[in-house]
Amino acid sequence: MKVDWKPGTLIYPLPALMVSVGAEPSEYNILTVSWTGTLCSDPAMCYISVRKSRHSYDILQRTKAFVLNLTTENLSYATDWCGVKSGAEFNKFEAMHLTAEKAHKVNAPIIAESPLNIECEVVEVKELGSHDMFVAKVVNVQADERFIDPKTGAFDMEKARLLVYAHGGYYQMGKKIGKFGWSVQKKK
Repeated sequence: MKVDWKPGTLIYPLPALMVSVGAEPSEYNILTVSWTGTLCSDPAMCYISVRKSRHSYDILQRTKAFVLNLTTENLSYATDWCGVKSGAEFNKFEAMHLTAEKAHKVNAPIIAESPLNIECEVVEVKELGSHDMFVAKVVNVQADERFIDPKTGAFDMEKARLLVYAHGGYYQMGKKIGKFGWSVQKKK
């Protein structure tokens, strides 16, 4: 038997990402988001949704750039901490012993410890209510070569031990159980 719940955001799991922003080291900041996703594959586009009250909001509005930094089990503490502390009060890179490196294509830093950094240029900001959506074009991806399968060239998410977020909790991604199209693949 099912019961009705109040309308809410229960589309889970979602990635637990650290988003890095800032045009210069004095303003570099990290915010943790799960309100994110893919919008288009060609051209590659994604979004993040951010509250106007967040310290990084004004930086995003001005620079029109951010980096999505995938998080791992080893980065779980920093991921949570950067989500509950304000960049107005803390230098999050220093506090969490994370390394800020200049992105290759956008005016924002990457988090060097992240296994995958997705560099994004904001093309539109949509006011939605509690959050504004920053729609962005993906202009570059930096991947840690330790997690690239030498045979297929694919990024090994299981090996990277990525984090996801669901209903107030952080979880490690599970074991791969299939690939796109496996249900209709012809037997060899």
